[in-house]
Amino acid sequence: MDFTQNSCREFVTVLASNAPVPGGGGAAALVGAIGTALGNMVGSLTVGKKKYADVEAEIVALKAKCDALQTELLDQVPADAVGFEPLAKAYGIPKDDPNRDQILEDATITACAVPMHIMELCCEALDAIAVFAEKGSRLAVSDAGCGAVCVKAALQAASLNVFINTKTLKDRAKAEEMNAKCLGMLEKYGRMADEIFESVKAGFFK
Repeated sequence: MDFTQNSCREFVTVLASNAPVPGGGGAAALVGAIGTALGNMVGSLTVGKKKYADVEAEIVALKAKCDALQTELLDQVPADAVGFEPLAKAYGIPKDDPNRDQILEDATITACAVPMHIMELCCEALDAIAVFAEKGSRLAVSDAGCGAVCVKAALQAASLNVFINTKTLKDRAKAEEMNAKCLGMLEKYGRMADEIFESVKAGFFK
């Protein structure tokens, strides 16, 4: 089920319930899309303004990229539910089934894929938001800062949905490979998001 077709209130109600999906991954994707859209709004308020004519082409290109990122992030809400389904079923396999361990291992790796992709999309979004914050309309710069904060939260939330699964993998080399990739994204782009926030905030106290 594509929970993005629900109202915001319905989504939150289901999220708070004991239903297995949506969960942290789906919530991270939605928050990432919202954060990306906030940055994109700065672009929308910049295009067509004479004051920003020299950066218009760059902003227009970034807006197109963010349009695509928003769509793809929203697509990860149902994708995360689909990706989690094999793992939910695997937990129900009797413990004396000789195939249980391998099925569980494969399903766990599958469950990591969407949250990792959400993280990658969030990194791309933060690259764009950094430009919106630096070159976009000063009247909307707070929205770029808000967008960075939201996308960082999505990045962090998605990472936890990877780490809870890599912890149980028998293939520790695979687990450490995924962990390292996630930690690298958290380090680089978490710092970038903080820098965007601090730069925007500082501008209000000059």
